[in-house]
Amino acid sequence: EAGNSSADFSKTKDFYLPAIGSNDQIVRHRRYALRYREQYEQADWVAYKLTGDEARAYLSRDGNKFVPDPLVKTGSATHADYTRSGYDRGHLAPAGDFNTSPDDKQETFYMSNISPQVGDFNRGIWNDLEQKFRQWAERDEELYVVTGPILKPGLPTIGKYNEIAVPEMYYKIALCLTDDQPRMIGFLMKNEFSNENLKTFVVSVDEIERLTGIDFFPRIPDALEKKLESSTTTKGWFSARN
Repeated sequence: EAGNSSADFSKTKDFYLPAIGSNDQIVRHRRYALRYREQYEQADWVAYKLTGDEARAYLSRDGNKFVPDPLVKTGSATHADYTRSGYDRGHLAPAGDFNTSPDDKQETFYMSNISPQVGDFNRGIWNDLEQKFRQWAERDEELYVVTGPILKPGLPTIGKYNEIAVPEMYYKIALCLTDDQPRMIGFLMKNEFSNENLKTFVVSVDEIERLTGIDFFPRIPDALEKKLESSTTTKGWFSARN
């Protein structure tokens, strides 16, 4: 559509990926891409498009195995690094977002997409947020999603073979371009149990950029990017009912 600037920038390949530096280790799987940080043995972002079809589909996780990522040149963490660590193998790109193909779903079990999460967090409020994103994808037919841990020196580590940083916080960002007006929303959550309302975790994407040093959605025209990334509105995301 001529008047819709979103239609133009979103046609460029990889437009939804964060800014990439020349030394970054970028890993591209079929349905998602990530930046692997060897120093922390995990990704600091994973990015993908979530469609309504995927959000509506269901596939069992039976038979899915956590495996090292063969595309990580420096070697990813291993399944055994997490064993008896007290932490869940927490998906960054959730398996439940890739339910239209068993191969796509299995790709979310690469250890490059896994981060040490507190069990009550991973299976609780974080899972609630993942489900909320799927509801939005069903409603809006298409979301661009970026998720990751906040990585910084000095975090505690787990791992028999690799030192995997245990993040204190995680973020999740959604961009919707199917409405008349582009919308963006960011969430920041502590790696701990919570029974708060999801809305209490909404922050500006600017805030997430400040904490991570990552430049999200750099291909959005500057004025629009500035407007979207400074916003903390839940308008157009949460309905009055929830």
